[in-house]
Amino acid sequence: MKNKSRTIKAALRQNKGAANTPATVRDVLYALDKITGGRCIKDIGDVFSGANPFVVSKSSNIPGKACMETPGLVYGNPEAPVAKIAVTMTLTECNIELAGATGVDAIIAHHPVAEAANTGGVTMRNYLDLYGIAVFELHEAFHGLHPGISFIHGHQPFHVEIAFGGIPGNILFVGQTLPHIHTLGDMLERLNHFMGIDEEWKMLYAERGSRCCNAIMETNVATGGKILLGSTDSPVNTIIHIFPHTGFTPDQLSLVKARFPQADTVLASISRVGEQHPLVSRARELGLNFIIGNSHAMEILENGMPLAMALKMLLPGVDVTLFRERITSTPVELAGTAAIREYATDIARRYLVNKPRKMRQVSREGGRKKTGTFGSDDAN
Repeated sequence: MKNKSRTIKAALRQNKGAANTPATVRDVLYALDKITGGRCIKDIGDVFSGANPFVVSKSSNIPGKACMETPGLVYGNPEAPVAKIAVTMTLTECNIELAGATGVDAIIAHHPVAEAANTGGVTMRNYLDLYGIAVFELHEAFHGLHPGISFIHGHQPFHVEIAFGGIPGNILFVGQTLPHIHTLGDMLERLNHFMGIDEEWKMLYAERGSRCCNAIMETNVATGGKILLGSTDSPVNTIIHIFPHTGFTPDQLSLVKARFPQADTVLASISRVGEQHPLVSRARELGLNFIIGNSHAMEILENGMPLAMALKMLLPGVDVTLFRERITSTPVELAGTAAIREYATDIARRYLVNKPRKMRQVSREGGRKKTGTFGSDDAN
């Protein structure tokens, strides 16, 4: 491992010193391995040997939907040149299309990548080869590397676990508030400042005006910070920082409170809970404040931005860009242009609700061609 570490450092120094030498996919892997402290897969055997604790399978026992995390290079030619990198949270077909249109050679996704699910329903190899794109993932291999999420929320962690209760990804921070954070209100003001919530509102107002639709809503505006137990004046000193979507339970909250009796506030971020959630009820029983922080939609700034900056530092000859999603909600009867609404209504009425008689469909069952009818001959 020491020899491999020296090799990685030497490769990075060589790349940094050779401004005219193009970086490669392998260089990107070396950089990610340095950033994560050696957590990336360097050999295919690491996937199945059990030697890398960050190679984990995630499953809710829904048939056929398990996913294995393989931090490092997911797909791509290690010797392919890389002039431009995109850092994203979750790989989607929109990411791939934007990368293909803007000259991106490699996409680094924070979240794990699964065949078809992250590539528009088609096989990964065909889609990525079409545009010559390499793809990396990190996720659990990136968690716990920095205190930035806690810092943004106004506390300095003195206790960190990334697999609380033995559950991979069940992250727990316990932290002390920063010197200028005294109340829950201070925490909310800090979040709004760092995440640019005023800017998000301006963008939403602009879109509503441009599309002549005041019913449009956007994720970051809809999921801003919120106090569930306590008030803006409630004092805060020691924070239990949890992430509800990882499976953190009320009983685990009780265990943490018993272990750190000085804790006065529960902070839930990345994901959210409602006022009637069992975690909030347990926090009330334990005499704790409860505040909602940033949603998952902000992780591109909390984790993605530091990762992108680190890559820029390690690969100075490579352009690094941030792929940031912006998801909006619009009532269907007000969405799109008048032409597309007319189109959608016509298609729905003629082909989806009232089934026409004719349309030839060719399928294969048991290796034999089968022809059936399900629509009209003039359908596209």
